[in-house]
Amino acid sequence: MTLRVAGARAGRRAPLAAPLVGIALSLLTSAAFALPTYQQIRQAYTPSDLTLLDRHGQPIQTLRIDHQARRLSWVGLQDISPALRTAIVLSEDQRFWAHSGVDWRAVAASAWANAWNQRTRGASTVTMQLAGLLDEAQARPADGRSLTGKVRQAVAATELERRWRKSDILEAYLNLVPFRGELVGLHALSLTLFDKHPSGLDAQESAIAAALVRGPNAAPAVVSQRACQVLRQMQPGHGCAGLSLLVQSTLRRKGGMPMGEQAAPHAARQILQAARDAGMGQSAQRPWPATLRTTLDAGMQRLATQLLKQQLAELGRRDVEDGAVIVLDNATGEVLAWVGSAGSLASAREVDGVIARRQPGSTLKPFVYELAFERRLLTPASLLDDSPVQLPTTNGLYTPQNYDRSFKGWVSVRQALGSSLNIPAVRTGAMLGEQALAQRLNALGLALKEPGGFYGPGLALGSAEVTLRDLANAYRALAQQGQWSPVRWLPASTAGSTSPPQTTRRVMQAPAVYQVTHILADNSARATTFGLDSQLATRGFTAVKTGTSKDMRDNWCLGYSERYTVGVWVGNASGAPMQAVSGTTGAAPVWSRLMAELHRGHPSRAPAAPAGLIEQPVQFTGWAQAEPARQEWFIQGTQQAVWRVQSPPARRAILNPQDGAIYALDPDIPPQVQRLTFETGAGNTRRSWWLDGKHLGPAHGGQALRWLPWPGRHTLELREGRTVIDRIRFEVRGAAPRAPAKS
Repeated sequence: MTLRVAGARAGRRAPLAAPLVGIALSLLTSAAFALPTYQQIRQAYTPSDLTLLDRHGQPIQTLRIDHQARRLSWVGLQDISPALRTAIVLSEDQRFWAHSGVDWRAVAASAWANAWNQRTRGASTVTMQLAGLLDEAQARPADGRSLTGKVRQAVAATELERRWRKSDILEAYLNLVPFRGELVGLHALSLTLFDKHPSGLDAQESAIAAALVRGPNAAPAVVSQRACQVLRQMQPGHGCAGLSLLVQSTLRRKGGMPMGEQAAPHAARQILQAARDAGMGQSAQRPWPATLRTTLDAGMQRLATQLLKQQLAELGRRDVEDGAVIVLDNATGEVLAWVGSAGSLASAREVDGVIARRQPGSTLKPFVYELAFERRLLTPASLLDDSPVQLPTTNGLYTPQNYDRSFKGWVSVRQALGSSLNIPAVRTGAMLGEQALAQRLNALGLALKEPGGFYGPGLALGSAEVTLRDLANAYRALAQQGQWSPVRWLPASTAGSTSPPQTTRRVMQAPAVYQVTHILADNSARATTFGLDSQLATRGFTAVKTGTSKDMRDNWCLGYSERYTVGVWVGNASGAPMQAVSGTTGAAPVWSRLMAELHRGHPSRAPAAPAGLIEQPVQFTGWAQAEPARQEWFIQGTQQAVWRVQSPPARRAILNPQDGAIYALDPDIPPQVQRLTFETGAGNTRRSWWLDGKHLGPAHGGQALRWLPWPGRHTLELREGRTVIDRIRFEVRGAAPRAPAKS
């Protein structure tokens, strides 16, 4: 093969070209075999930014995956402005459309100028520069290129012209050429410095881009001078007014995210890890694509974000700064929406509230009762005592309270779970044991950091820290009749054969799960605490539970419909407490509005009862606070021929303290915090408290007496006149509490 020399004056260049041709002939074969095709370059091209698509193919988020250089998606020549194409050719290779890879006229002019020690533009063509970009061996070294190197590049350029179309050469060059700093390719330059697509670059912007190719890191004054020269070539007779100011403002711009919607920043991190687990970006066979389809739904994502922001704005005066939302598809476990943060504070936006660990409060109660149903310890009609209880622990006595600080007496399990009563849940947890409950929660994917004994009786009330993601997925297992599987980010068609197989396992028994679901969907069962017209009442079928952690630091609402599971958390990323935010005023409004929108026009239907359940009427008789007769669901074998709940045994007249209780005092805690409460139920107004034979004061039901505890063994009596109604004994250990210093 011989080099083609175009033009009628080729004979004059023979003395200069002859030695180059001799060297070229020896290098031609090796250079030709090293060059890739245009299709290979396009296939191997990897953007530094991965564009995430939702399940319908709509762009939803862009994620940086390569921090060495900034390359955006490949841009076709037809999508590049004519002004830019003209500017590049005029600046870098004026005879680009005429030569065959090497501009011998420019080579001769450059050699003549060098011989006479004159300055002139280089003779490197766009094609020769592209050869250097495609093969590092052809790239220009820092100390200049040798004669052999120049010939090798010329040979490669000639071969490129033989294999590639001119338009493909210019297109590849504009996508691969470095511009300024980390910016590689026209797409990255255009969006970063001009905030527009390459198709929209005007003459001045195109001249600046061409000047940056010649000197990527040149000073603004140099760039302005070169850009002006290019602009005058493009528009003869026009000046460069305003160009210097445009250059200065352009070069001051910092690289950031490309244009487009950035609707799922926290979800993007999770998706990136899921893609890596699927083998993407780890080999030439599985490179990072320009776009990646995910399970997210852009409409749901926007809706969840909007509703959360609206609720946070309403709660702004109650010391609430942030929140999080997750929406899962019940059948597949696909993540449809993931809002990690929606607060206005920059520090809060950095925290992904969906995977941050926090105390879930009462949202663990459904799993407590489900396990009790499963083990035949309770039925929804069983009675539990909602009265003061003190449970011994390694750290002293544990005395749970209900949210409203009142007690309901004997209640059915249906009412206890529906109205989220704490003490019945603690009693149920004690029946199961902390270790058994912890094992069940771990099987549901909650991944407790400590064994059950570490949390003690408080585990039933959510003392362990969990994530919103794991908790929502555990609720999805309830929606799936006890079947658990991990959440998914990538559709099966996207993940490919290297994606880990979907693991599904049965964690809970379907009949017990149905009993819990039936209770969580029963608006009457929750009326005692929430009323009949709360945010938890929906038009179609939903099963829902709220929760509030200790000191009102976290507020939760989780529930599921026929198709979706929705989890909402509201609180502060810093862990600071909120002010007067309850389960129905914090997270529940977001959950309720989101569920309503998700099922607009498609009402949710209640699930059918699985095999192994029987429904029969129950009647509560013989006690003052009797619940109305109703139909109730029982696991086969736990029902009775005639289910009648008789009056429970009479309780002691002294409700608090418990007989035999032991209290430990801390001398460093103020006395008013450590006062012991004496409580009794309703009774005669002539009743009074007596401690160690000394009269303390009247004993009225609902009005507690607060006593400053003193070390020793004590006998507390409740008397009516001279008659002792009830007597209990308790002990106070430790030094006497220190009185606060007087100011």
